[in-house]
Amino acid sequence: MSVKKLHLWIGGEYRSAKDSAVFIDHNPIDDSPYAEVAKASADDVHLAVEAAHAAFASYRSTTPAQRETWLSKAADLLEERKDAFADVLIDEIGSPLLKAHFEIKYAIAHLRTASGIPRRITGQTLPSDVPGRFSMSVREPLGVFACITPFNVPLIKAMKQCTGPLATGNTVVLLASEEAPALAILVAELFRDAGFPAGVFNVITGFGHEIGDSLVTHPRIKGVNFTGSTRVGRHLSMLCGEHMKRALLELGGKNPLIILKDADLDAAVHAAVFGMFLFQGQACMASSRILVEAPIYDEFLKRYKAAAAGVGYGDLRSPKTMLGPIISQRQRDRIRHHIADAVAHGATLETGGNWEGHRCLPTILTNVNESMACYQEETFGPVTAIYKVGSADAALAIANDTAYGLSAAVFTQNLAEAMRLSQQIHAGMVHINAPTLHDEPHVPFGGVGDSGMGREGAQTDIDHCTEWKWITIQAPGAAHGH
Repeated sequence: MSVKKLHLWIGGEYRSAKDSAVFIDHNPIDDSPYAEVAKASADDVHLAVEAAHAAFASYRSTTPAQRETWLSKAADLLEERKDAFADVLIDEIGSPLLKAHFEIKYAIAHLRTASGIPRRITGQTLPSDVPGRFSMSVREPLGVFACITPFNVPLIKAMKQCTGPLATGNTVVLLASEEAPALAILVAELFRDAGFPAGVFNVITGFGHEIGDSLVTHPRIKGVNFTGSTRVGRHLSMLCGEHMKRALLELGGKNPLIILKDADLDAAVHAAVFGMFLFQGQACMASSRILVEAPIYDEFLKRYKAAAAGVGYGDLRSPKTMLGPIISQRQRDRIRHHIADAVAHGATLETGGNWEGHRCLPTILTNVNESMACYQEETFGPVTAIYKVGSADAALAIANDTAYGLSAAVFTQNLAEAMRLSQQIHAGMVHINAPTLHDEPHVPFGGVGDSGMGREGAQTDIDHCTEWKWITIQAPGAAHGH
């Protein structure tokens, strides 16, 4: 496969990094070179932010019809280009075809949903205690947003992070994961061809630990949308606090899947397979803790092990493949450490723990306890722990024994019990009789605790991406008051 050459996308044109630096983006199947990528420095960050700021002067005044048209056109173009996007998702980040199609379908839906935002940016008329005074509130865009996306769902996150700002009249600088730069450039071309003016959407590629701080702290950046690790999220939160910037942080998860004794076992097993092993567990919503009530524990474990053994890990372009390669050597080492540490401290390896090339096969652990790294830490691979619990409340106690709080799921036929648990689980999202892994474009998506702050989604984007302004008009001749 020929190695692509990728440039920065600033002010509506491709640019090399100012110092001509490049880095290699690898195909995770075999770590072969996939692309030679421009490696941005703080100087390039400054150029991109200034381009976005210059474009904001006129873009903020675009009409709802214009932004609606551009976002709708982008959805149409993505539908036309879905094969090209799928190829990049497969070859650049190791997405099986199933997951690539899942991601593209979601991204199209998100663009169509976002196209409805411009006509929903409404203000209020407000009563006033002053006679003859007309009082109203309006919303205004903030300015330039920094959007920092992860490798695992780079298309979904580009849409979730960038379309809210674009729909509300803001401009964007996207810092793509160093493991998914080619996908980000495809998104830039999509928005360019959809009609967005030059400078409204910019892409910088490079390493977040080198240039992330200069982007987030740039005086022209008014809002930060970030998806990634809790460690980096804490750091960015401190920077945003210090520099008075609005922040939306979508971070890690250690998500509980509770299966009570009256659950539909077939449905629960299916949810546990999909919710844990889709895209080899590299998902913030993965079901990494499965809590099963004692009377059905043995039967569930037997069925789940059999289902895990049947997860396909062949050709990434086969619709039967669910499991792809782990993205990087650093992440492979983390997964190996979590498995070895658990076993060394007394966990039972029920299945998996072995590798085929860069793929970790579905791994199920039992007898996991607090002494093991995988009890509290997010593994971000196809590794889950199953716990036998004596009651729903015992499951709830373990479910809440974590600093994270992103997604959770409860399987039971008892709706009253499901609702009780869903209200007491410490999580931003709870799904009853469905997998922990689910998202839709209009919902308030996000977590609590170490899983982040703020909510992604068209319903919440208007608040996050705009500022209120209060305007009053005093009628001539009316009595003035205070």
